[in-house]
Amino acid sequence: INFFLISNIAFFILPVIGQPAKSKRPKEPGENKIKPVNKKVKPKNAKMKERESVDSSLKSQSILTQVMDKGHFQKLAATLSLAAGQSIELRCKGSNVTWSYPSYLDTFKDSRLSIKQLDRHSQLILANSTAADTGEYSCWLQLCNGNKCRKDETKTGSTYIFFTDKEELFVPTPSYFEIVYLNPDKPAVIPCRVTTPSAKVTLHREFPAEEIETDGTDIFYDAKKGFVFQHPTFDHKGIVYCKAETQGAPQISIKYHLLYVEVPKGPPSTTIVASSGRAGLSDGVHVVCTVLGEPDVDVSFRWQYPGQESGRPVIIQNFWRLINRGIGHTTRISKSVLLVEDFEDADVGNYVCIAQNLQGETTVATKVELK
Repeated sequence: INFFLISNIAFFILPVIGQPAKSKRPKEPGENKIKPVNKKVKPKNAKMKERESVDSSLKSQSILTQVMDKGHFQKLAATLSLAAGQSIELRCKGSNVTWSYPSYLDTFKDSRLSIKQLDRHSQLILANSTAADTGEYSCWLQLCNGNKCRKDETKTGSTYIFFTDKEELFVPTPSYFEIVYLNPDKPAVIPCRVTTPSAKVTLHREFPAEEIETDGTDIFYDAKKGFVFQHPTFDHKGIVYCKAETQGAPQISIKYHLLYVEVPKGPPSTTIVASSGRAGLSDGVHVVCTVLGEPDVDVSFRWQYPGQESGRPVIIQNFWRLINRGIGHTTRISKSVLLVEDFEDADVGNYVCIAQNLQGETTVATKVELK
């Protein structure tokens, strides 16, 4: 069974402000540019509505600013382009601020990134930026009551920063090959993001060698996400890559293996089996709980067994792997194995496995008796 991993698609719409109408006479210094003339109310209302729209769009950006030269501050728009190699300092107003930034900076514990919470603001500094730092940077205030905290939705700030690099048109990734699951029930994203928003990007199939047509609706490119398939189908499977060009030679992205998956939604499809239904004293017994499901859906396991309350020692191991079931379909097999190394009277009884995913949980059981 093949399938596709899905990302949320965010669209950022910037308000476009029209140029003010040319005045019939020169303005005096300090004169109000929207001062009504001859008590004409409609033009004033139109401009006020336009300004209110601008204010509302910037409201969520109000707590995030960029520190410029000589101590100046600048409010950030939805996107920002900087040359790779530059350092950047962002400030977020508030005494309890949380930040979000490209996850790999945490994964590799990058020392170029530093965050400090001061009395009235939090400071994020990224030194010696690279193309790989391209991504969304956001902050928000935390509202806390005792040990419980929640995000203050009215006080947030966000911007997407492109760190442009002519040598790296695509945002670098830690691998040279990625799997993307195509699921008919949700959009799929081929994450070949660019560092230069003006780059022309096309999508290509490796075999047969061809450019994949994008119609701007069902398949389109988002510089912040990559190529988006709104309605993935079986015909989209295969190995693809992206090509980007600005000025100079085009560059090729890593390859993406598109796997189509179509399995029923719902709680885990679970089975349980014991190595033997009857065991002798001192025997080793293992019970295996197995789930077949979608490649990108995690499954967690819990066990209940006869010697649990008395503290009988058992060994539990969890693992999973992908298998190709033919015709381009991929399935994930998740297993949990409970092992009793030295079977005793206290181990006689029911062994219960509870498997859980986002859609729910399934409980299965088997009984082991004494010979």
